[in-house]
Amino acid sequence: MIGSSLLTYPALTWCGDALAADVPAAPAPVATPASCKTALSLPAYGGIIKQNPDPACLTIPGFGDLYVGGAVTGYAYTQTNPFPFSPAPLPNDRAGRVDFTNLQAFVQKADGPFQFFVQAGAYAIPALGLVNYGTFDQTDLLFTPLPVAFGKFVINDNWSIQGGRMPTLIGTEAPFTFQNLNIQRGLLFNQENTINHGVQLNYAEGPWSVSLAGTDGFFSGQISWFTGSVAYKLDDNNSFGVNGGLNLGRTNVLNRSLRYQFATPLFQQNSGIFSLNYTYSNGPFSVTPYFQFTHVERDVGLGIFTDASTYGGAVLASYAFTDNFALAGRVEYEEQTGIRGSGTTSLLYGPGSSAVSFTITPTFTMNRFFLRGEYSHVELFDITRGDPANLGTLGTGFGRTGNRTSQDRYMVEAGITF
Repeated sequence: MIGSSLLTYPALTWCGDALAADVPAAPAPVATPASCKTALSLPAYGGIIKQNPDPACLTIPGFGDLYVGGAVTGYAYTQTNPFPFSPAPLPNDRAGRVDFTNLQAFVQKADGPFQFFVQAGAYAIPALGLVNYGTFDQTDLLFTPLPVAFGKFVINDNWSIQGGRMPTLIGTEAPFTFQNLNIQRGLLFNQENTINHGVQLNYAEGPWSVSLAGTDGFFSGQISWFTGSVAYKLDDNNSFGVNGGLNLGRTNVLNRSLRYQFATPLFQQNSGIFSLNYTYSNGPFSVTPYFQFTHVERDVGLGIFTDASTYGGAVLASYAFTDNFALAGRVEYEEQTGIRGSGTTSLLYGPGSSAVSFTITPTFTMNRFFLRGEYSHVELFDITRGDPANLGTLGTGFGRTGNRTSQDRYMVEAGITF
């Protein structure tokens, strides 16, 4: 004891094998959200052409992060048996073409309560068994240079609502070439609407996701379609989906000019569609079989003189041999009800017709660049034949007189997504 003074010492605690002063810890720093770290889901990609993992991003104080991307891609192809000459003002089908498939830019806000996605530019959507026009003709005849533009309000972790010009809920294949396993869309895709105007409600909880929408169907400008989609993810390898829609009213497109009927075909606009799909994905292998049914009711006032339905099935598959090389394929069968030559309602290649297709697509990637080739074959059965001596009575098949029953296409596409 030293005098009467009281010596005080800080309390001591064990820290490992050493004594350390029990000093109060400093307050933890307040976490701030990291800028430009949102995982993007739009546009959707399939196969080994993937979303850019490091997209260009601009942070605007008080607003949030804006992501900017795009796709610049081109293709060349040759085909057998081009379609009959098109009536004016539509362009004619060609035996071959070199053109762009995408000259598009994407701008989006992907986090926060208010989000949006805008896709703008020129595009081609080549599809099996259809006339394939040039890129700028398709952009003009289909969905304009602004094919997708919608806003989205995220209510909470489960609910959101969006509206504007949106991709359809129907089908299994996406519209644009870079989004898919194959360069061309399939036969079943030709019966589906692709881009529509409307309002869509979304719900997600665990393995379930559900969306319902009121839209204008085949880009008609008349909100009369009701569509829906339900998806269930069983586990990491297996998922199931059901989607479809129908026109709750009637849409007369015959009073529109022919160029607008290219995006809004009379029969399909007034139809109903049901689709069922399953996807198995495990490592480098994925396969998606799906079934589709469509139906249009007779309506003489609209120029639909007989009922008609289509039934079809397809299998899409891909195997990635490496991170940079994959081989994809698609087989399809589709048929239309009715007796050949029995009516004017043609959803396929005339009443009673059917079609089979086969497509194979090898794809090479290097960073954001890709190169792929494609061979496709379409075979038609029970088409409605015309009189070759009279061009006023063309058949419903391939060739300049519409009487050929097969078409082969050889394609190559290359480009960059960013």
